[in-house]
Amino acid sequence: MTGQAGPAAPRSARHRWAAALFVALLAALLSAPPALPATGAAAVTRTADAKPGVTVSKQQAGKGGEITVKGSGWRPKALLMMLICGRATPERGVIGGTNSCANAEGRAVTTDAEGAFRKKLPVAEPPVPCPCVVHVATVTGEQAAADAVFVVAGHPLAALPKETGGGRLAVLATTRLEGESGILTWFGAPPARHLVFTVGNLGSDPVKDPVFEIGTAHGVFAPQWEERQWRGTIASGRKAQIRLPVELTAGAHGDYQVSLKYGGKVLAEQPWGVGRPWGVTLFWILLCLVVPAAVFRIGMAIVDKVRPRPSRTPGRTGRHRPPEADAAAKTPKRRRAREPAAGTGAAPTGPLPTTTAALPWFTPDSAPSGNRPTTKGHS
Repeated sequence: MTGQAGPAAPRSARHRWAAALFVALLAALLSAPPALPATGAAAVTRTADAKPGVTVSKQQAGKGGEITVKGSGWRPKALLMMLICGRATPERGVIGGTNSCANAEGRAVTTDAEGAFRKKLPVAEPPVPCPCVVHVATVTGEQAAADAVFVVAGHPLAALPKETGGGRLAVLATTRLEGESGILTWFGAPPARHLVFTVGNLGSDPVKDPVFEIGTAHGVFAPQWEERQWRGTIASGRKAQIRLPVELTAGAHGDYQVSLKYGGKVLAEQPWGVGRPWGVTLFWILLCLVVPAAVFRIGMAIVDKVRPRPSRTPGRTGRHRPPEADAAAKTPKRRRAREPAAGTGAAPTGPLPTTTAALPWFTPDSAPSGNRPTTKGHS
């Protein structure tokens, strides 16, 4: 018993030291924050910020130049549209929608997996005066937009319209499209409807003659905005039903999205399915059938005019008569009467005989006659 107690004491001390070291390491691991991958940390940061941003390489450039637009904080793999717009500021947005932008010189760009992009944009003059911005907005999916201040050198500058008072409109009921397509729409006329919605004034001041913006989008393209003014006054705390006309281009068909905007904010969206104008298709089918038939008939008439005619021969039978028949047809008919016999005063009795050709073996003078005496039975 005494001989075994000596080595057991050092062994138990070593066990206690190992246990203490394990507990210390475990506590250190539990107290440390979990390590995240770089992409995961970026995603968390982007989710926390969740605000798209845009920067430009130059603050000012003239028409015909080029700038580089950079963006971050957007949705990954999102399709964006970049435009230079006038009558706009980052605080108030683009007044007038894309009608205030140089749409022809716009560029599309797709963000990467981290929601960033880099794209060159040609400098163009917008259709309205500055102040100007580089406007970037999403084309599909959740709507997001960002603006960067930009100066178009040499472009006119004008003050922005005054902001409205304390009136604030909001859509209170579901929007709808009213109207029907007529027979002209079936042949390619512009489809037209009325966007009907109910708005209420949630502000403290009345809203007089509000100006709305109607946007129509087809497929992945950005909406084309047009201003529509409603005549009337909406008092504070009141509501009103509004009807605004919506019209597409001639021959439009497919799925469209109608958007309603007021004060730079989209209030409602309404889908619109437009049927195909089959009358136009029918017209082209008939045109493809009638034109070749008319050309064929004209060509056959020309061939019938220029082809050589067959020569007329006396012995040939066919549609044309021989020359002898034509000559006989042109000869007039002559009436012939029998002459009274010589030496007699008797007039011929009975119907006039028809004229016959003289026989070759006798002459008219030697022909027998009823008035001429015969010598038979006389000496």
